[in-house]
Amino acid sequence: MKKNTRLIYISLLAAQGVVITLLERSIPFPFAFAPGAKLGLANIITILAIFTLPAKDSLKVVWMRLLVSTLLGGTLSTFLYSFAGAFLSYFGMLSVRRLGPKHVSLIGVSATGGILHNVGQLVVASTIAQSFSVMLYLPVLAITGIFSGIAVGIAANYLMEHVVTIKNFQREEAKTDRLTQMWYDAQYTEEFKELE
Repeated sequence: MKKNTRLIYISLLAAQGVVITLLERSIPFPFAFAPGAKLGLANIITILAIFTLPAKDSLKVVWMRLLVSTLLGGTLSTFLYSFAGAFLSYFGMLSVRRLGPKHVSLIGVSATGGILHNVGQLVVASTIAQSFSVMLYLPVLAITGIFSGIAVGIAANYLMEHVVTIKNFQREEAKTDRLTQMWYDAQYTEEFKELE
């Protein structure tokens, strides 16, 4: 794959992540029983990056999204919360993805990211408050993280199956990365079974 094509794809993913983040900030809290909980729709972009790009390039997508989102309306505190949540979520999803499609689904990877994003934010909150009692809020946020992670995983799975550009990038990455090849083959096998 040409370097310029890859750079354009990385930039487009990051830009889409920024737009989704800004839109999500304007939505009132969707979970009345869990103040501060968000849907985490920008994780769709992170998942697409993880499953279609090498780790160093998917990390660029996360960095770019965080920095630009902060510059376009964030504060230092929102950056700290976002940074902790996004990177704990990112590295957690990378780790769980390594289990392979035989042991975990893309939706399971996404749900892991949803939970870890909340854990990261609560760690920052408890550090700022200098009180571990903030972590008592974790069970509530874990539940919302699981549900939002499942929804995000379903959306990302749909995009990977139906958007030709995303499929092409995954196929190209599968040629050089064994783990991506396993995920790509598993997805292709499922599609083939549905056609029979």
